[in-house]
Amino acid sequence: MLQSVITCPECGSSAEETMPENACRWFYDCRSCHAVLKPRPGDCCVFCSYATVPCPPVQRGNKCCG
Repeated sequence: MLQSVITCPECGSSAEETMPENACRWFYDCRSCHAVLKPRPGDCCVFCSYATVPCPPVQRGNKCCG
């Protein structure tokens, strides 16, 4: 799955985004409050931390992106 809904922990707004297939996304600018999201400790990307579906590499069973 390449579509995921990411939710900003600062303001609670959500947006559907297309995830990159073979790369981590380490930063995400919230469209609503413009907070810059970074992965939580132990997560490889913002999708694994704040979205409904983890990134494609993790979906395939890899420990993290790359």
